[in-house]
Amino acid sequence: MVTSQEVAARRPDPTRPTTPEELLRRAEDLVPVLRGLSDDIERARRLPDAVVEKLRDAGVFRMGVPTELGGPGLDSVQQTEVVETLARGDASAAWCAMIGMDTPLYAQFLPESVAREELSDPDAITAGLILPLGRAERVPGGYRVTGRWGFGSGITHADWVVAGCFVHQDGQPEPGPDGSPRHWRIMLARRDEFEVLDTWHTTGLAGSGSNDYQATDLFVPEEHSFSLGAPRVEGPHSTAEAILRNMPGVPLGVARAALDHVRELAAGRVDRAAATPWADTYRVQMTIAEAEMELGAARHAVYGSLRRQAEILEKGGEIGRDDRVDTVLARVNAFRVARTIVTRLYDLVATTAVYRPSPLDRWLRDLTTMRQHVIAQDQVLQSAGAHLLGGTPSNPFSLGIVA
Repeated sequence: MVTSQEVAARRPDPTRPTTPEELLRRAEDLVPVLRGLSDDIERARRLPDAVVEKLRDAGVFRMGVPTELGGPGLDSVQQTEVVETLARGDASAAWCAMIGMDTPLYAQFLPESVAREELSDPDAITAGLILPLGRAERVPGGYRVTGRWGFGSGITHADWVVAGCFVHQDGQPEPGPDGSPRHWRIMLARRDEFEVLDTWHTTGLAGSGSNDYQATDLFVPEEHSFSLGAPRVEGPHSTAEAILRNMPGVPLGVARAALDHVRELAAGRVDRAAATPWADTYRVQMTIAEAEMELGAARHAVYGSLRRQAEILEKGGEIGRDDRVDTVLARVNAFRVARTIVTRLYDLVATTAVYRPSPLDRWLRDLTTMRQHVIAQDQVLQSAGAHLLGGTPSNPFSLGIVA
């Protein structure tokens, strides 16, 4: 029997985008709006409710919802384009959009009944950390979950929260389905079932509200838990790395915004010592050209690898070692290159960059913070190299490998 909630979820909302093209246009329209609100977002240390509603009205959080469930059904390339566009307006807003739209991706791994419940609102927002920092004690019908998780980006406005755990039974670690020593499972619950802690006092991505959260003896039904190694359905979004693919959109968008800003600045600036327009100054010309070259190469690597991966998955194939690593390295490189570009532009602009209202200082702080994310750290390079050589990755999940 189809419930009224399911009918509502599948009925197109005339006020929300129903196509990728319309959603991207709405994201483009938000760029100047978000840029104008960046100071408010940073001061609030979270996305203000008005900003969340602007993103929701633009259809950002439903971008991965299939068309048959009332969403526009964007693929990973299109999702990355939307995130990249939003990042030109504000990095924290784009970061929260990138995290919050994971709801339909998690639904690929949940039982059908729970997936439908989670998607009863196509604009539902999910936040939380999937890494197994919690403990889930197996009990009849589910688990008793206790733990504390960090980096809950967007948790201040989320509907659902995920929390990674190692499963225990009778007080002892439970082996994984593949015989590994520990069983990693992800719990899903409503946000109000967790306690959110005010811990996000940072200089970069300050507006992302990436607070810690915790639970003590929280009961989570079995059907509200899942493993990224066991999808319920087949398809391009039913792989563990699906939630990682659109991440490079944030650094790419920030770097693009910084380059556009400095190019506009350079058009009317004169080197006072030499009385030479910046447009005719060698060091300025070289800095801009090198930045454009590096950003273009990084961007093409990201989108090229995503398209190759999509072609393989859409044909029902398996991602080989080189194609898997290609996407991973392009992702890490996007974070690295973006920070390098903005650092170089910051140095070029010099003292002017440290004064408000110059946005360069915030962009540099945002990129420095996001570069510390576990998916952008050097251990990912080791994992990629190990995978290519048949060795042992220190962070297999960064490669989309889950037992």
